[in-house]
Amino acid sequence: MRPISRRVLCAIVIAMNQTITAWQVQQTASRGPERVQLSRPSAKRGEVVVQLKAASLNYRDLLVVRGQYVGQATPIIPVVDGVGEIVETGEGVTRFQVGDRVTNTYFPGWLEGEIASEKVARSFGAGALDGVLAEYYVQPEAALVAVPAHLTDAEAAALGCAGVTAWNALFVSHALSPGQTVLLLGTGGVSLFALQFAKLAGARVILTSGDDAKLQRARKLGADATINYKEKPAWAKEVLTLTRGEGVDVVVDTVAGAELNQSVESVRLGGTVAVIGVLGGMEAPVSTLQILLRTPSIKGILVGSRAMFTAMNEAIALHRLHPVVDRVFAFNDTPAAYAYLEAGKHFGKVVIAR
Repeated sequence: MRPISRRVLCAIVIAMNQTITAWQVQQTASRGPERVQLSRPSAKRGEVVVQLKAASLNYRDLLVVRGQYVGQATPIIPVVDGVGEIVETGEGVTRFQVGDRVTNTYFPGWLEGEIASEKVARSFGAGALDGVLAEYYVQPEAALVAVPAHLTDAEAAALGCAGVTAWNALFVSHALSPGQTVLLLGTGGVSLFALQFAKLAGARVILTSGDDAKLQRARKLGADATINYKEKPAWAKEVLTLTRGEGVDVVVDTVAGAELNQSVESVRLGGTVAVIGVLGGMEAPVSTLQILLRTPSIKGILVGSRAMFTAMNEAIALHRLHPVVDRVFAFNDTPAAYAYLEAGKHFGKVVIAR
């Protein structure tokens, strides 16, 4: 008797188990995702079924459960960042095979090139496309990238949103070079990826936080100078002091809102302010005088393309970089993971693992 192939065996297992456990946001302005039982997915042409190993949370996931994310739909399986093992492939799949460890892009339609409305019309875990917070989930093979082999599942789960966003901000939207200076706001996932990437590129890093313990940890990761914004709320003046009045080459602004003016004040003439987060609010008055005086390029960073993800992974693999993971929660403890993220005590990524 011929041995059963792994692909056939996986198909048999899938057929025998027709339901899966998932977490679902069932209405807007909810307290959080709820555990549900759903039909087990199957792969159509060009698709694969992935068995979840780990998922990581982003601030975006809090916006989804609060009903504050633009264009969101319910019910929806949340969370865009996940890593897992392919257990089934549909007809026509050529880039991957059963057993491959993969993670997914943020926008399935943005494979390469410059951003365009049709490329970012859909994203996983918020709009019409379910995310990855389920035992098994379906993805188009075009939306997947291979995981650097040296990373754990928890580390690999952190890459898709925070990592690619930081990579885009530093190397695509700005073109960071050795000797330049980077300002990072906070110690969330994007900021810590940007810290690691900037140091690989030979740049100087200034980082802000309201927590001295986090600032100390950031210095151990390579930050050259740190500022406690609670002690120095006019932190832009401190940035100018640290740069001899010149300002930094690029600000990775994960706060924006009312703090955007300080980011503009902190940047050198003709530098870049990469606007990423909305922790400081969705809107705020902007000093047109500062924009005229500093002449910055103010660029909104909407994660990035699959090509950026692939380039980033090559750098991560080459340098054997490890993403900063703060804490890992069990799949069954998903509500606790959301609560921990909302408390804002994390340093790096909050991960849910199976």
